[in-house]
Order: sequence, then structure tokens, then C-alpha cells
Amino acid sequence: MAREALTGSRIRERRIMAGIKQADLARLAGISPSYLNLIEHNRRRIGGKLLLNIAGALGVEAQALTDGAEAALIATLRDAADAAGMSGDEVTRADEFAGRFPGWADVLAGTAKRAAALEQTVEALSDRLAHDPHLAASMHELLSTAAAIRSTAAILAENETLEPEWRNRFHANIDEDSRRLSDSTEAIVAYLDADADTADAASSPQEEVESYLSAQDFSFAALEADHVAPHLIDQMVQSAPQLRSQGAKFIAGLVLRQVTEDAALLKLSTLRAAVTSLGTDPLALASHLNCPMPCLLRRMAALPELGAGLVVCDRSGTVIFRKSIEGFTVPRHGACCPLWPLFSALGQPGSVIRSHVTQSGRADAPFVGYAAAGAIATQGYNAAPLMQAVMLLLPAGAGTGDAVAVGSTCRVCPQEPCRARREPSVISAGV
Repeated sequence: MAREALTGSRIRERRIMAGIKQADLARLAGISPSYLNLIEHNRRRIGGKLLLNIAGALGVEAQALTDGAEAALIATLRDAADAAGMSGDEVTRADEFAGRFPGWADVLAGTAKRAAALEQTVEALSDRLAHDPHLAASMHELLSTAAAIRSTAAILAENETLEPEWRNRFHANIDEDSRRLSDSTEAIVAYLDADADTADAASSPQEEVESYLSAQDFSFAALEADHVAPHLIDQMVQSAPQLRSQGAKFIAGLVLRQVTEDAALLKLSTLRAAVTSLGTDPLALASHLNCPMPCLLRRMAALPELGAGLVVCDRSGTVIFRKSIEGFTVPRHGACCPLWPLFSALGQPGSVIRSHVTQSGRADAPFVGYAAAGAIATQGYNAAPLMQAVMLLLPAGAGTGDAVAVGSTCRVCPQEPCRARREPSVISAGV
């Protein structure tokens, strides 16, 4: 049913919510109760002065009765329906549901948003579950509460003719579970904040390096000079407050030396001018600048205006460098999704892999991923080369083609089934 055809349903819902009898509203609007009954059942169109009179009697704007729920609310309901696998016919009734039951539509939309936020929380914390029993118990509480809210909301959504007494009970259950969910989430945030404020010895060297690079915005102007002093990198590493452990200082030294080598091959100022002229296509840029593809991808990630993400792995598939981008999660611990273009490049040295990808559970933000692999050192005769693969992630605009759905790691990936799955997901199978 079209949204504009539901004005009568909205009037009825607003009247019931306001506790006004049909006869009283008809008297205030200057019409008969029987005519108002026809309007409320969408059997008579309404507009003009009569609509204004009814809106005034209900204490709402006339637009709230004609337009109904906001487009964002309806879009959220449709996204939630798609995520639940609801059929196409039911999805098209989101406008009708929002128009007839605006209060419950808000509840369901809020529940869907909370569920999406919980998925992101799971991604951020899942790597620590096996090492922190407090977090494991807290995450179990979060997931249990979210499941309870979703179950109750599903009952409300599927049974539009519930008795008021039962509807009030379910509403009370959602309210109680939502409060419990909020309290549990606040407790976890407080726990994590406490961990961040203390110099946690359990934090990994890789995390210390990422903190250091993020503080510098992944930019090191001193290393872009034509001649870098021999001890400059050591001085930068030793003076960085984020690098507490020897392991972190070692890794940071490797990263900064790679930046220095890349800067000697391609200055950011030169690359910036080429991007302005040719765009962001890596093949065109590499050909124009006569630059090896892995180096080019690393340098493109260092341009802040591109807003790019970068992931680097060694020959074993272990991620040794990450520059985050909103909408794409790289796990801090454990194996990554094998469907990433990064790992395809490892098996095809010298080739450039291009793929449109979205990461499930992250609002399906589209990215264009470019990946290439190459040897990083000469090992001598008959020695297997040391390889690295580099993947650049750029936000993709509309109309860029179908995207391949990938995950971050199997444990928090909702894709069921998947040909590359190694273990069950806590999102579908529970902790």
C-alpha cells in the first residue's frame, strides 16, 4: 500500500495513542463519527482544511499524518528485513507497518541498530575472548540479551492483533532487556577504558606500533627528504612514547625503513601530482611513474586525501601491517578471511588483483581492493624468495559493479554458508 494511502491508519493510531474516542475526534473535526470511521479505514481520502482540523485536534503536524514515518526509519526496517531473510512481498510492507504502528516501528528500528552496533562490538572484542574470562562472560550476556530483544520484537512484528495486555507485557520485556543491555555495554566500556588507562602488559607489540603510526597519521615528513640521517629512524623509535616494548620498537623500525625505501623510489609530492592528473587507477599510475606496484600501493595509502586502507602480509599469510579504513575490519589476532584479494595476490606474484568487496556485518560498505605481491629481498642461489603481499582499499562509489562479500575472520562473520569457513561464527552459533 502506498504511503500516502495510509493517512487514515495514522490518524487512528494517533487517536488511540492520545486516548481520544472516535466520536470525540469527529466532533472536534466537525464531521460525523461514521465518516471519520471511513477515513480511519482508508476508505475516504482526506486533505485540506479537514486534515488540518484533525491534526490540530490530535496535537500533531499535518505532515506527520500524510508522510508518516521518516524515510530513514523505513530504510532501517527494510535493512532489518533483508538481514532476516524476509520475503520480497513482506519487505514492501515496511511503509504500511511504519504508518500503522509508528511506535513499534521505532522499537524495531532501534533494535536493528542496536544489533548492528553489537556486531561491531563482537568484531572488536572477539580476539580477546579466549584470553579474558571477564570479557567472555560479558559478551555472553550481551548476546543473550540481544537475542531476547530480537525474539520479543519478532513476536510483536508477526502478530499485529495481539491483545493490549500481552502487547504491554512484551513492551515491558523489551524495556527491561534494553536496560540490561545498556548496563552490560556500559560495564564493558568501563572495563576496556580501564585497560586503556593502564599500561597493559598484555597488549601486543603490533598494537603498540599501530598506536604509534596512528598518532603520526601514518605520515613521516622527515623520511621524505632526499637524504635521511643514518640514526634518524633509531631516534624516532626510541623517543616514541607508544613504543614501550622492545618488540614494538623492532617492528616500528622495520616499518619506518620501508617508508624510507619507498620515499626514495617515489616522493609523495610526485604521487600527489600524478593522482591529480591521472586519477587513482594503480596500473595507470605505476606505468606513468615507473614504480613497482607494491611500493605504489603503499605510497597511495600514505596520501591522507585518499582515505585509503592498507593491509600487508608475509608469505605465511600473517598480517604484518594494517592501516584501518571505516567499514573494513582487520582482526588483530588470528587468521583473516581467505577471500581477501590480498591472499589471491600471494599465489600470483607479479599480477595485480582488482576486486570489489564488501565486508559482511559492516553495513556492506563497498570498497575497491587492489593487491599485488613481490619479493622483498634477494636470498642467493636456489633460495626461496621472501614474499610480501600488499592490499590497498579505496572507498567505492555507486555503480562500480557487483561486490564480493568477504568477512574479517570466521569467528565473527555472519556469512552462512561459506566455502572458506574454518569455524562457526559466534554471531550465528553463539559464544
